Amino acid sequence: MLAAWPCPLPGGKTTDELAVVFAKERQHRVLLIPPLFDEHNKFRRQMVEIMRRLDHSGIDSALPDCPGWNESCAPLAEQSLTHWRSAIMAATSHFGSTRLLSFRAGALLAPPLLPGWLYAPTGGKQVLRGMLRARTLAAREAGREEKTVELQEIARSEGIALAGWQIGAELFGELEQAEVTDNEHHTVIQQGTVGGAGLWLRAEPDEDPEQADALAAIVAVGLSDV
Repeated sequence: MLAAWPCPLPGGKTTDELAVVFAKERQHRVLLIPPLFDEHNKFRRQMVEIMRRLDHSGIDSALPDCPGWNESCAPLAEQSLTHWRSAIMAATSHFGSTRLLSFRAGALLAPPLLPGWLYAPTGGKQVLRGMLRARTLAAREAGREEKTVELQEIARSEGIALAGWQIGAELFGELEQAEVTDNEHHTVIQQGTVGGAGLWLRAEPDEDPEQADALAAIVAVGLSDV
């Protein structure tokens, strides 16, 4: 279930990163692309539960780490959206993925020509807005006053620590500009279709069996017509 995969690094080298894999050489193979930063932590268990359900429906799946994620030894501050996109493309090839399922801002990394589903997609600016707000609120509680505009200026030139995540200047700048665009190969799954409140709104990492059932069913039904 846990496997290492050769993730590319800038400059042409590779590094072993971990992946959760359900692989039985079946026709359909779904690549899961997780959310970014704290939402990744909140969805980790839920994504594995979705993979279990896909496995029961006869569908292979893979959930790869990229540099700077989870158990990766690569420093987050050195990462960029550009490289994460390249890493996801490499994962698509390595695992032989035929479809994708992205979660939240993971949609920003979705290969444009790989068909699949974008669950509750959100842009980079929205991700940063929440993290900047969390930092200014924490500063206020500690008796300091930090202004969002000033933090943004620092982040663009030096990088910044937001909600415990050290984001480099390159990644911050890319996130500010990154948006999810319409793509004929991708189907958006809105939270209303899944039902209930999104797990990203919960204070702690969690899982929701009914929502996992719903998401896995959408994928399985979609693949049944292929």
